[in-house]
Amino acid sequence: MHHIHLYRGFGTFLKKNIVMVIAMFAALITCFFIPPDKAYIDYFDVKTLTCLFCVLAVVCALKNINFFYMLAKKLIQVFRNARICILALVYITFIGSMLIANDMALLTFLPLGTYVMTTTGKNKYMAFTFIMQNIAANLGGMLTPFGNPQNLYLYTKFQIPTMEFMGIMVWPFLIAIGLITLCCLIFVKPEPFELKDEKLRLPAGRSIAYIALFALAIAIVFRSIPYQLGLVVIPIVLLVMDRKALKMVDYPLLLTFVFFFIFSGNMARIPAVRTLFSGLLNKNTFLVSVLSCQFISNVPSAILLSQFTSNYKALLLGVNIGGVGTLIASLASLITFREYSHHNKGKTGYYILLFSAFNFAFLIILSAFSFLLA
Repeated sequence: MHHIHLYRGFGTFLKKNIVMVIAMFAALITCFFIPPDKAYIDYFDVKTLTCLFCVLAVVCALKNINFFYMLAKKLIQVFRNARICILALVYITFIGSMLIANDMALLTFLPLGTYVMTTTGKNKYMAFTFIMQNIAANLGGMLTPFGNPQNLYLYTKFQIPTMEFMGIMVWPFLIAIGLITLCCLIFVKPEPFELKDEKLRLPAGRSIAYIALFALAIAIVFRSIPYQLGLVVIPIVLLVMDRKALKMVDYPLLLTFVFFFIFSGNMARIPAVRTLFSGLLNKNTFLVSVLSCQFISNVPSAILLSQFTSNYKALLLGVNIGGVGTLIASLASLITFREYSHHNKGKTGYYILLFSAFNFAFLIILSAFSFLLA
């Protein structure tokens, strides 16, 4: 009996962290070609890993006091109309992904979408709302260096100046907002609906402390404060105030980065691979990175391709826009799919069709526009 529980637990872990498991095997395979040596030390981008850990830990603490959820719920109670309400949900996810990263924005605001649709009897809009929230999370994060993991990595690796970074991403970002707004206006009718008012309160002291920690984490990302400081201060404060937040950090995501660092570091040292990728990226960095995301997801694409090109502008555009498209183009899309199928058993086929239609439309329009930019 004990063994069955162990197997089940292991199976669940594998299912939830399939990307990490694939990254681990990919890293192990490359170790046969390039046996571990001193050069491995240089593979790891410690600053990216530290920034990611600090942001994730503080966001978990804020999530534990229902900070984002309550903020969003208050906002939605103001609207008494399905169209504006869904627009608000999608915008909240969009802004959320700029501040707390795309995966976290979805884990926070998808349950709110479910709650709003089920309590107001507007289940017919659930798939559409989830898909728009998903696209908003993937594309909203592109404007800021900490909006998604691949941005954080490229921003650190190439030491991109902050204003230049935002300058590269601002046009696709604005077009994405326009497209998302247009979709909500076309596909959602302005039907009236009501949300019950719940009395919820935020703990004032903890809210202030966590917001201060969040500001510290962001200052570290923007290189205003040495990252070593965050690695000391944030865990110590959370050990005292909220140990659970430290346990909740997405460690498999951090490990996924570690494995991809080994994988791409080794790949860059295999002459044949180097020749192939450098040749492809010289022809068109933007298109290669968009296509790569469709098959191996955006974070691994950013880590791998950054070994073979110094054209960070095209790479940055490619791995951000490439996050829409297939279900595996972004880890965030798998989170949304998992959440949707959990609440809507037997409707996954419909969801995948609708998801693909919207995602590929966004991918084509944004790629065509950014192709001219890159």
